[in-house]
Amino acid sequence: MRVTLYVEGGGDGRSLRARFREGWSGFLQSAGLGGRVKIVRGGGREQTFSRFAAGLACGRPGATVLLLVDSEGPVAPGATAWEHLHARDGWTRPDGAVDDQAFLMVQVMETWFLADHDALRRYFGAAFRDNAIREWPELEAVSKTTVLEALDQATAACRKRYAKGKVSFELLAAIDPARVEAACPHARALLDRLRAQ
Repeated sequence: MRVTLYVEGGGDGRSLRARFREGWSGFLQSAGLGGRVKIVRGGGREQTFSRFAAGLACGRPGATVLLLVDSEGPVAPGATAWEHLHARDGWTRPDGAVDDQAFLMVQVMETWFLADHDALRRYFGAAFRDNAIREWPELEAVSKTTVLEALDQATAACRKRYAKGKVSFELLAAIDPARVEAACPHARALLDRLRAQ
């Protein structure tokens, strides 16, 4: 059975929408999930939640509909994704939704990139400053600001610097999902859920 995954982000314009699909398709293909997951670009955070809720409400019997958004901050120990989203965003779990239908990129999608230093070096080239990205023992505990600053500093001398949009989606397709799930428990929960489908 195919899963529909509503993912925050995607940018504006046809080109960015295509890059978004390519990035997510590449990542899921590398995770062994190619063709089993339909990715829906959610757009902004609130818009993604609304699209997920609408997809859930009009879904076919037996269809699997999932939500994936940035946590935008630390997740309290033991808190479910829905509990985090209620506390942070005031979102109420839609009728019919269960605990394993909401997933978080903790604390942002870029956190996943820091899990694969080799992919970053390959993508950005010889000018990439690897020492700007520390070996944090708990990657998901690193703040959004710190993650983005580390990528900015590491790519400051590169011909192509880190930026959301085209670069972020190309990186998403290039990183190793095994490294991401080894460093990011919330990413592992998402991939495990998709594999169990």
